[in-house]
Amino acid sequence: MSTITVKGQVTVPKPIRDALGLTPGARVDFDLDEQGRVVLRRADAPEKRARDRFEAARGKADIPWRTDALMALLRGD
Repeated sequence: MSTITVKGQVTVPKPIRDALGLTPGARVDFDLDEQGRVVLRRADAPEKRARDRFEAARGKADIPWRTDALMALLRGD
């Protein structure tokens, strides 16, 4: 059990920190599941990366295609 401070902070119990591999300065995400339970996970957890795979890829392409050139290639023009 933890108590929320006036700043909204809580202490994550050591067994939970150990299980998640959390160290000082680690970033965490809080979510609600379908039953309204709070889920705490590492911000770099594989589940998070898989859920945000499109967001993670956004802006990463380094191919200098112009739209018209790409469309011509795709259409076989």
